This record gives sequence, structure tokens and C-alpha cells, in this order.
Amino acid sequence: LMQWIIDNKDAQKIAFVTQVGDIVDKVSDAKQWRVAKQSMMMLKGVVPFGIAVGNHDMVTSNGDSSRFQATFPPSWFVGCDWYGGSKKTNANSWQTFSAGGTDFLIVHLECNAPDDMLAWADGILDAHPERAAIIVTHMYLGPLEKPQKAEDYFDAPKGRMQWKKCHGDAGNTPQQMWDKCFSKHANILLVLCGDQSRTQTMHQCSEGVNGNTVHELMSDYREGYFRIYRFVPSTDTL
Repeated sequence: LMQWIIDNKDAQKIAFVTQVGDIVDKVSDAKQWRVAKQSMMMLKGVVPFGIAVGNHDMVTSNGDSSRFQATFPPSWFVGCDWYGGSKKTNANSWQTFSAGGTDFLIVHLECNAPDDMLAWADGILDAHPERAAIIVTHMYLGPLEKPQKAEDYFDAPKGRMQWKKCHGDAGNTPQQMWDKCFSKHANILLVLCGDQSRTQTMHQCSEGVNGNTVHELMSDYREGYFRIYRFVPSTDTL
């Protein structure tokens, strides 16, 4: 996948690459972290990128993402003018890029981000109201309620999830993340997520408190597939 991105960056006009979480399957597996690092390093100096911390990238009970932080520290991005900064040693980060005449801000938030991380994101979004904002967080769209049986992952009502996997009592459900943070910023255009492997894709539109339309999109294809979002400013379409 990384080699395809590199080979097609110019032809496809790739302006940014985002990873929506679960960059490893087992947080304790050192080999998986080595492979993840080697893969993402291929993009350094080629195209701006960011990574959201998924539930498999941390100890879910307490939100310990130290393995991720050690593998992808902020020092990785020294000298990258598109890297804005981070919170909790890059477990939460923000980047900027411009393409097609539009200036973008993209914020990567860890799975079930606690209140202090949402407050940090509020500050970043408030500081860049002129930029079209994209949020990337791992767990967001899927079964509304926590599945009680296997078929619930497929058949139960879906939308912005009202349950969580990480950080214990401190963690926020996707619905809480929307209510406390995402819905309040007029410049948010997209919320991107993954997490669900059973429901592989989903799209819904929501209205923020400022009347802005927010497109919420999930993609989790497994098997090595990925999604390309193509922005067409001349027709105001995506």
C-alpha cells in the first residue's frame, strides 16, 4: 500500500495520508510495531501523514498507548512544516495541508479520547477557524449499542456509537465526543473512522450547532484495501 501511494502520489494528486487506527493487532507484539514503523517511514519526506490510535494500539482498560508513543514520537516530525503538534507524546496530533485552493486542518484523536484530549482538540480547532477541518478517530460509527451477540455487529441499528472500549470511566463514547467537541465547531467538514471490520463502510450526515453539515465516514476494509477521497473544488464535491 505504501509503495502504491509513493508511486501514484503525483498522478493521483495525493495531498495527505491518514491512518484511522489499529496500526497493529496486538499491542504487546514487538514485531508488529516494527512492521508498522517501517511501513509509515516509507512516507517520510514523500507526503504528509497522521495516525489515530486505535483500541488495539493501547491497553484498553487504562488507555496506555506508550508503545505507540515510543514507536511514533513527535521527534519523527521535526522539520516537517505540515506537522502542527501533539498531545500525550503524539497519541493525539494535528497537521495542516493545502490542496486545490483549500487550506485544511486534520486532527487525529485517540480512541474514546478523554475530556482533556477533547479540550485540547477544541483549542486547535478554535485557533484555525479559517481552515476546513477533518477529525480522524478510530471508534465512531457502528452498532449504536454494545453488541450482545455476534449478529448484532451486522444487524443491529447503526450510527454514532453510544458505547466505548477504552480509558474506563474517563473515556468518551463517540456520541459524547460529538456532543462535547465535534458538533460545536463550524469549520469541521469530515469525521473519519475505522474500527468496525464487520460493517466495512458507512456514511451519515449530521448538522453541527452552527448549521454546518458534517460528513461522518467509516472505512474498514481489511485485506489490505484503502480509500481515496477525491476533492473537486470546482464543483464543490467529494
